[in-house]
Amino acid sequence: IQEEDNSSEFITKYRTCRRQVRECSGDAAHHEGMSSDDELTPTEVTEFQKSKDNVLEDSRKIFEDVHADFCDIRKILLKFQEWKEKFPDSYCDAYISFCLPKLLNPLIRVQLINWNPLELNFTELEEMPWFRAIEEFSHARNISASK
Repeated sequence: IQEEDNSSEFITKYRTCRRQVRECSGDAAHHEGMSSDDELTPTEVTEFQKSKDNVLEDSRKIFEDVHADFCDIRKILLKFQEWKEKFPDSYCDAYISFCLPKLLNPLIRVQLINWNPLELNFTELEEMPWFRAIEEFSHARNISASK
């Protein structure tokens, strides 16, 4: 809360200073409400980057004690594909199509932690490995369903 007070105090001082500079320079082109005070202080930028780095570091540890076959979406979907091909009745009775989103959700979320579509060189969702794996699985399901 102390930091929020300091940040609010800084913004208020910054606004006052800019207004005084505009008044002294006679800048008539300024329209109230059109300027941005959303700029972060260097301290806030540093704290944000440190916090972001900590989250990313922690996210790498989430599945470190999980066997590789169960934290790789492609491998998980391959097991379901094999199940469907070998035991189609059992697969259908288990309502797997309803379970897969809940099963894959944590794995996808971890991969999206660092994704920012507002960055200049962001990766499109369609280019991400998890998306391609699901797409291939869905395509394989459609082919086997049409047989």
